[in-house]
Amino acid sequence: MSILVKNGHIVDPANSIDEVKDILIEGAQISKVASNLAASAETVIDAKGKIVIPGLVDMHVHLREPGRENKETVASGTRAALKGGVTSVLAMPNTEPAIDCEELVESLKNIIKDTAHNNVYICAAITKGRLGQELVEIGKVKKNGVIAISDDGASVDNDVLFLKALKQVKREDLLVICHCEDKALSGQGVVNLGLTSTRLGLRGISKKSEYKRIERDIKLAESVGAKIHIAHVSCAESVELIAKAKRKGVRVSAETAPHYFALSEEAVWGFDTNKKMNPPLRSKDDVLAIKEGLKSGAIDAIASDHAPHTQNEKDIEFDRAEFGVTGLETTLSVTITELVDNGVLSWPQAITKLALKPAQILGINKGQLSKGSDADIVVVDPQKEWIATKESLVSKSKNSAFLNRRLKGVVEYVICAGAIAYKA
Repeated sequence: MSILVKNGHIVDPANSIDEVKDILIEGAQISKVASNLAASAETVIDAKGKIVIPGLVDMHVHLREPGRENKETVASGTRAALKGGVTSVLAMPNTEPAIDCEELVESLKNIIKDTAHNNVYICAAITKGRLGQELVEIGKVKKNGVIAISDDGASVDNDVLFLKALKQVKREDLLVICHCEDKALSGQGVVNLGLTSTRLGLRGISKKSEYKRIERDIKLAESVGAKIHIAHVSCAESVELIAKAKRKGVRVSAETAPHYFALSEEAVWGFDTNKKMNPPLRSKDDVLAIKEGLKSGAIDAIASDHAPHTQNEKDIEFDRAEFGVTGLETTLSVTITELVDNGVLSWPQAITKLALKPAQILGINKGQLSKGSDADIVVVDPQKEWIATKESLVSKSKNSAFLNRRLKGVVEYVICAGAIAYKA
């Protein structure tokens, strides 16, 4: 099969392309990227006035399968991803049971093979059951195709055990993704500690619970020369620590999520549980710091931290509601609306954060439009607006932090592995 994408404004940071060109796709790969291609193709997409970008790489996605298929499945989650222009996702391991052994990795690989609509990569747990007590057999899960490990949703509290894991991942050349939370400091908190927790009469989660754990994880990684990636950065102190470590040459990378640069803690004042996530929404100053971190490069990537929950788990008292929000379908649009349109990031900088850098951090050959590379391509109307409603979302769960908000940027086509996988 051949597809010709014509007249689109291509933004491909990997190849320093930011201009109108055509792309010819033959089979599952990109055959040519050039101006005014005269080649014939079975399908022609006129992308005039549109932005053409590499398929996004979302390195923090909870697909919930196995165990919580009422919230999301590989099939429903990857359909939602395509609607948001995401062609590659990293599936996090906090499923039921947790992905903590070869057999469960193999089982998930089979589910992906049978039901996924895009590229799904697997992140295994660091410790068995994500309980922080016994390491998984890291070499064996890597041999079975895992590209990262994380106890996401929990941090490995035991310094000695985490150091042992870091030594093993260095030997295996594997990435550790750190959920940085000191539970002794965050406790039973549900919102940001400070004005919001006082105003609402709810238990607070201190910023210290995040940045002190980041400080520890960076220190331990530096001591053995291991690669670590800091997930869902939410506050100014964390950005500062990461930037400092990078200047020292520590092998650290970091991500944030759209809600941390688009919403502040004031969004919680109406007790909307779709604004409840962990870490929580922080202060306006922290929002500014996250934006500056993205601009400076201290924060490498934007990931959704897509965390679907059922209506019953969200439509209850704030204290009892589950942490987490969906994001696969809104990440690109929120980035355009909040960062690109407001001049925080240019288009090439935004696509670097959404596609190129996540691919590089994960060590996968995605996030770029080079000749011969996989034909994962997205055509976006950057000016078209849409409202994120429960009815419009494809995910099984509708707990978006951006419900009923007008957003800019509509995905019109998604090509995945050389085939049209989504059309608006």
